[in-house]
Amino acid sequence: MTTALLAAEILVALAMACALYRLLRGPRAQDRVLALDTLYVNAMLLMLIFGIREATALYLEAALVIAMLGFVATVALAKFLLRGEVIE
Repeated sequence: MTTALLAAEILVALAMACALYRLLRGPRAQDRVLALDTLYVNAMLLMLIFGIREATALYLEAALVIAMLGFVATVALAKFLLRGEVIE
């Protein structure tokens, strides 16, 4: 079980590195928003893996907060790219 969790942590960290690369090098703003969305999902998954490994609910709560804030940020950025303003 320990080796599977370690492998999952490494693979999720690699996925985060790929998303960070796309966030920094994305040719369009839509690519950057999609990379940011992928980055927060990967961060949430990494927190869940830490929570499973440490057997504590603290990481699970942190993953929930990351998920909620990431969703709101993605919706706000999508609305900004679509209309040019977030609050009407």
